[in-house]
Amino acid sequence: MGYEIRSLFQGETKRLLWLMGIMLTVIVAFQYFELPYDHVLSSVFSTGKVPAPAVENNSLVTGGPESKSEIASDTANGLNSTGTHNVHEMANDTRTSKAEDANLQDDFYDGEDNHEEPMTEKLEELNKNSTVDTVQNAGNGPGPEKGRESEQSFIQRNDSGGAGLSPIPVSPVMDLSSNITLQGANISTPITIHSNSSSTDKDATPALDKIEKPAQSSLNTLGENSSGVDVPKENKKPEIPTPAVITIAEMKNMLLQNRASYRSMSPRLSSAVDQEMLYARSQIENAPLLKNDHELYAPLYRNVSRFKRSYELMEETLKVYVYKEGQRPILHEPVLKGIYASEGWFMKQLEANKQFVTKDSRKAHLFYLPFSSRMLEETLYVQNSHNHKNLIQYLRNYVNLISAKHNFWNRTEGADHFLVACHDWAPAETRIIMANCIRALCNSDVKQGFVFGKDVSLPETNVLSPQNPLWAIGGKPASQRSILAFFAGSMHGYLRPILLHHWENKDPDMKIFGQMPKAKGRGKRKGKMDYIQHMKSSKYCICAKGYEVHSPRVVEAIFYECVPVIISDNFVPPFFEILNWESFAVFVLEKDIPNLKNILLSISEKRYRKMQMMVKKVQQHFLWHPRPVKYDIFHMILHSIWYNRVFLARAR
Repeated sequence: MGYEIRSLFQGETKRLLWLMGIMLTVIVAFQYFELPYDHVLSSVFSTGKVPAPAVENNSLVTGGPESKSEIASDTANGLNSTGTHNVHEMANDTRTSKAEDANLQDDFYDGEDNHEEPMTEKLEELNKNSTVDTVQNAGNGPGPEKGRESEQSFIQRNDSGGAGLSPIPVSPVMDLSSNITLQGANISTPITIHSNSSSTDKDATPALDKIEKPAQSSLNTLGENSSGVDVPKENKKPEIPTPAVITIAEMKNMLLQNRASYRSMSPRLSSAVDQEMLYARSQIENAPLLKNDHELYAPLYRNVSRFKRSYELMEETLKVYVYKEGQRPILHEPVLKGIYASEGWFMKQLEANKQFVTKDSRKAHLFYLPFSSRMLEETLYVQNSHNHKNLIQYLRNYVNLISAKHNFWNRTEGADHFLVACHDWAPAETRIIMANCIRALCNSDVKQGFVFGKDVSLPETNVLSPQNPLWAIGGKPASQRSILAFFAGSMHGYLRPILLHHWENKDPDMKIFGQMPKAKGRGKRKGKMDYIQHMKSSKYCICAKGYEVHSPRVVEAIFYECVPVIISDNFVPPFFEILNWESFAVFVLEKDIPNLKNILLSISEKRYRKMQMMVKKVQQHFLWHPRPVKYDIFHMILHSIWYNRVFLARAR
């Protein structure tokens, strides 16, 4: 009996072990095919891991268990592509591509660089991983920064009538006055952006320093089916890391390299206009040597012979078609006063010009998009919303409008179109929608998508009197300039507090202020005159960047015949493709601020006097006149656009 019981027990035990073996085999097989390798047997081993297999011949198989592990890890963290919600998706715009959504970063804000009134930060999320957090002063020491007073702001409140504001997508042809309330608002709340993205430059201005930049050798292009033009395709090429600071010498090399390699999209059909551009390029490249020109001082230019011939060809050849579509105030309404006046004066003078403007599109070498980046912000930006998607949507609607009505844009995907925009936000607002266009920008930052050989650095001019833009021009002779260096301005950005920390009230030769000391007399006019008199009496005028790289002080210094000292890393100075800036300006790296006085004193008196003389000679290129005159700022802006267009043309 005992033997029979033992036999029966052993038999049952064997069956049980056999069944357990089958179950274990099924579990292992299931986990092997359904889970990544490092999860196999995770339910059997307490640690959830098994040793990695030996790799024969040091070879790896692509798409093997390691790839599955990465996918599973991403899935576990909610990062898989099918589950990701793109925070930059445009409402009611089903045509917006993924490439644009990835680049529509809400990361703009405004930095007034006026010596009189500070401007306001206007920010959005830095990128899709960023969050707007607490009120804080970023880089300017304790306490919040002051905001600016907005002269006009169109806003729309929610239905409950509370303070919640929402962006207003607007068509470029709709009547804004019918459904938007005009309201002025004071802004005094700066906002700090906390980004989850890593940054190599923690001191960089948060407004635009995270924007993905298009490759400088080639631009994104629109799809071939662009009858309702939308956005360019995303450039998949990896970007070459750029150094933290790009020097003027390196900028020259980048310009030459891009000019040699970059070619814009050309019209599909050859035309007389194309042949004229190719002829102009040949003439410029083979320009006769210019000697002793009474109008142009050769040392001021990279190549005075080429500039002279190019300018002559522009006068003889260039025809610009100006779009009539779109309503005021964003379209066709120039702003002629203040620090953004460059775009307004250019718009006003070009639209009234009979020499360059043509109504026959077949004769046009260039097509002008006459919108004001300043009025775009004034009209549509919702104060304190930290959202400007409606501004971008407006520009998209405008491009769709002109491309649907005309074939000019679709013919070249915008490569023979240009815009002139001075507002700080303009580079990022146009970076996708108008990526192929020639962009004349005040905010010309190498690290923020400025493309050498295509884009143009626009001078930022602070026009005090639209009736008399040349009011107070000039300054004291070099021998009567008793101040070594002068700066005064609001504490915008991270750099100016550093400048004041090292030089405010530290040296009698260095007149470095925040706000100007109170002048005797009353009114803003007196304070303005005191500022101007300091510039007129200084050898060197410090042009320190604010929130962004550009500053009206660069042109102000030239206006008052003071040698500009530019402290703004990666800033592309105006008319860079034409002017030899190092002949009449001093460039100081931001890191060298503690050594500023020694740098200036190392310049001999003879060298200084020559530079100051050259400032007076280059001055003609930075002056607005009620009616344009030869070689003035209007013609120089137009010439730089023409010059780049000529060298973007290609034979077919």
